[in-house]
Amino acid sequence: MENKIYNNRPKFLPLTPEEIEERYSEMQEEMEEVMKWKKEEEKRLVKGKTLQAKGAAKRALPKVMRRIDTVNGNLIYWKLRKEGKSHFYANIERAEYWDGLKNKIQ
Repeated sequence: MENKIYNNRPKFLPLTPEEIEERYSEMQEEMEEVMKWKKEEEKRLVKGKTLQAKGAAKRALPKVMRRIDTVNGNLIYWKLRKEGKSHFYANIERAEYWDGLKNKIQ
């Protein structure tokens, strides 16, 4: 049998500070889009012309809130990475945030 030699290097190179900053700003932009979506759905819920439009807005609001929670968790992750924390620490903080939301809902 052949002996295989494996490299002891990481599969992915660590992110540079510029890449971390870019991803953090992308998450901030996504949060702005989600907040705009929330305003549109709330407006449609109040000023919808038909019952179907109001019903659709009512069904969409929980999806919007779930998306806001997801983006908030990602913002926490990238903010911590931007501050120089490791992936593992930031990922644990994000998971604790999401777990706290899950427990709050129940």
